[in-house]
Amino acid sequence: MRLVTFHLMGTRINAFAYWLRLSLPGTGLLMLSWWALPGGLAWVIGLIGVLLAAGPWLLALKALWTNKTRRQPAPRRRPALGVVLLAALALAPAGYAQVPASNVADLIIHRARVVTLDPARPTATAVAVRAGKLLKVGADAEVLRLKGPNTRVVDAQGRTLIPGLNDSHLHVIRGGRFFNTELRWDGVKSLRQGLDMVRAQVQRTPAGQWVKVVGGWSEHQFAEKRNPTLAELNAISADVPIFILHLYGRAWLNKAGLRAAGFTRDSPNPPGGTIEKDAAGEPTGLLLATPNALVLYATNAKSPALTFTEQLNSTQQFLRDLNRFGLTSAIDAGGGFQAYPEDYAVADTLARRGQLTLRVPYYLFAQKAGREYQDYVQWVANNPRGPQAAEEDNHRYYLDGGGENLVASAADFENFEQTRPELPAQMEAELRQVLAVLVEKRWPFRLHATYDESISRFLSVLEDLNRATPFNGLRWYFDHAETISDRNLARVKALGGGIAIQNRMAFQGEAFVARYGKAAAAATPPVKKMLALGLPVGLGTDATRVSSYNPWVALHWLVSGRTVGGTVLYPPENRLDRRAALQLYTSGSARLTGEDAVKGRIQEGYYADLALLSADYFAVPEAQIPAIEALLTVVDGRVVYGAGAFAQFAPKAVPVVPAWSPAATYNGWGGAKK
Repeated sequence: MRLVTFHLMGTRINAFAYWLRLSLPGTGLLMLSWWALPGGLAWVIGLIGVLLAAGPWLLALKALWTNKTRRQPAPRRRPALGVVLLAALALAPAGYAQVPASNVADLIIHRARVVTLDPARPTATAVAVRAGKLLKVGADAEVLRLKGPNTRVVDAQGRTLIPGLNDSHLHVIRGGRFFNTELRWDGVKSLRQGLDMVRAQVQRTPAGQWVKVVGGWSEHQFAEKRNPTLAELNAISADVPIFILHLYGRAWLNKAGLRAAGFTRDSPNPPGGTIEKDAAGEPTGLLLATPNALVLYATNAKSPALTFTEQLNSTQQFLRDLNRFGLTSAIDAGGGFQAYPEDYAVADTLARRGQLTLRVPYYLFAQKAGREYQDYVQWVANNPRGPQAAEEDNHRYYLDGGGENLVASAADFENFEQTRPELPAQMEAELRQVLAVLVEKRWPFRLHATYDESISRFLSVLEDLNRATPFNGLRWYFDHAETISDRNLARVKALGGGIAIQNRMAFQGEAFVARYGKAAAAATPPVKKMLALGLPVGLGTDATRVSSYNPWVALHWLVSGRTVGGTVLYPPENRLDRRAALQLYTSGSARLTGEDAVKGRIQEGYYADLALLSADYFAVPEAQIPAIEALLTVVDGRVVYGAGAFAQFAPKAVPVVPAWSPAATYNGWGGAKK
């Protein structure tokens, strides 16, 4: 066989030899199509590469077989394109895309069922993260092209990936300070198990310390459908103080607890509270909020405090448990006995050290009746940055405004076992004085508001103030609003307000029905009406005392319409579907703090706050929603929690201090041991 020759630029060239020189560029194009080009173009370039790469080798084999190969005069030496391509590829680590350094991912999660909550792209299978933000959201192939030699790659194994959860109302700073001192009955199925946990904790607790169960449970969750008795607590221990708090309604102290708290026959009832006494005038150990919960707050505050170092550890443990449920943000609502600035020192310290594993915008809560105006004037003066600090801190930990308690006279306590409180006549004047300071200085604010009767009066103050000093888009919202009316929803809308709802009815629904009737409970709160009006609505818990901090309990409540005891409160038309409920726990809460353009979705350019779930929230039976946890939680692009096969990607848990803490034994949900 005589090979064809031709002339190129004056040189006689063997066609086979020239074709052979195309093999190297063909190979280079083929590799380029595999690693660095988008889907459609990759197919075209890849096909060309295959033809160029394979053709000369087939011809060479044929020529060798027929022994017809002839030498031809060698053409002038020129660098082959294939050599250049292969050299460039060789200079990079094998298998990595040739992309600009600014586009190489720090973290990639692929083979996931990504629920983005982004209307433009509802689903995906992979995400790439760089510098704390989402760099790419899409299919595995296009995202994996952003892999570099130092990229951490997580195979999600087909699990559901959602935006990190954002609690609209959580007392996270206060809760963190006390977390290591508290035994949690959240999710415990029987009172017997709960009392066994108390009994075991008594054996671990050193002299001088208390055993405390502080909120997050309801007697209706127990198989026995009842509360503990004083006799049961006294039988467990005569020496170690035991304090059991039931929401914001009541508390039990054993006899050792009465002595430690200093209650005697001479102890007077505090305003709005009752210290129950027997026929002989001696305190029994039962404390009642009637309806003011001050007696409960104050008694809990008498227990020994952790050292500052222990409080740092306690807060880290609490944040880790929140991360375990997929929480990446929480709007802190201040709280009783949470003084500013001294009681914020723990969170401040962790924030400076980069050890907060949750985004926390926080609000300042007035502590002293009669001094609220002076305190807010001082706080505004001492914090000139105010809510503008959010941008400067990349929305990690910052002061966002005032609330939820602005003045003591506006506190309409939510104990549904008691009669609705009538707010005092001076409330309007006191509230207006404080609000005027916040509006003038453009501080966002939130206001605790349970009953429609209270909300009507609050709105009159707000409308009057808005006429004098227009809000002009200033962010503000009510917290709770279980019984808000259609008329008042419209007034909130007119003032540009929003509503932060919580699942308090999941724990108090039975008490509400007993007092007000099933019909009155059918829309408490009227979430669908809020959404129909276009109001900003965020979902949360109000943990850690009147609710569990487990966000999946709140999502189950809103989806199923049931209490933790199984009582059906809401008819189907007043419930939300799972996607709508999840939106309230993500972008809905972010909207309340003006952050919905940077978090709450899995969307390119948004913060990389993510949760990979233990079960598919959209597919599991409704009753199994509260059991969902995160297997991997990412905050600001950093893996902060991992479990099971994903534990390898997360930092190791910090040991619990002190070692006798209930948090060292139990994981905070269902009484399960660590």
